[in-house]
Amino acid sequence: MTTPGARTIAVRVKPGSARARVGGRFDGPHGPALVIAVHPPAADGRATEAARRALAEALRLRPAAVSLRTGAASRDKLFQVDGDGPEIDARVRDLRDGPVR
Repeated sequence: MTTPGARTIAVRVKPGSARARVGGRFDGPHGPALVIAVHPPAADGRATEAARRALAEALRLRPAAVSLRTGAASRDKLFQVDGDGPEIDARVRDLRDGPVR
């Protein structure tokens, strides 16, 4: 069930990275996706959970405001984000596409 005001954000997870990082663009099956590199491997949902928490931190939200909609066993995921729309949209654009000049 979708919460009013919720947004769906496409994400490409890169598990097993040396450093955690949120930023960059990947044109995937769900359209332009925000790239999230996480240290945990893609096993037992650890990379997905790390990506959920990293996304929440990058958007300056509490982790409970971000939930997985689809893609539990895939690198391409859709997360539902509950929060103030315009600010979240702008932050995702900046992280994915770089700041507007």
